[in-house]
Amino acid sequence: MSRKAVYAGSFDPITNSHLWMIEQGSRLFDELIVAIGQNPDKRYTFSLEERRRVLQASVEGLAGVTVDHFENRYLVEYARSQGAGYIVRAIRDTRDFEFERGMRHINQDLHPEITTVFLMPPRQIAEVSSSLVKGMVGPEGWQEVVQQYVPAPVFQLLKDWHGRS
Repeated sequence: MSRKAVYAGSFDPITNSHLWMIEQGSRLFDELIVAIGQNPDKRYTFSLEERRRVLQASVEGLAGVTVDHFENRYLVEYARSQGAGYIVRAIRDTRDFEFERGMRHINQDLHPEITTVFLMPPRQIAEVSSSLVKGMVGPEGWQEVVQQYVPAPVFQLLKDWHGRS
């Protein structure tokens, strides 16, 4: 039986911390769906198509990894619709732990056959979030700083975005 998992996020944009999670998920599972969650109540910096494009380019070459998106659905419902038995989530700090623990229990109530797996990114990238990266764009020397925290396709997207601002 194949082991299929879903790793979801807004990926606005993808960071090296996200990429680490995807790489680990691709090693742990036969199939990993990286799903861009689209919340109609949330304002995104980058369009779904831009996020999908740089995410696809960033995971190119990782065996068993596919990119998809979903909207207006619970993650556990999306995972079930894809035939996934696992949801992969990141724990960066105690706030993540508290939130993810609650979500894990709710997901378990809805679909007990789907297991949530928690991974902890390495210390040097654990605190890197999409919001943090976007907040570092602009000041003098930003390119040297930001480049170390994002995959190359995202760095190009951020340079183009900064040029439009």
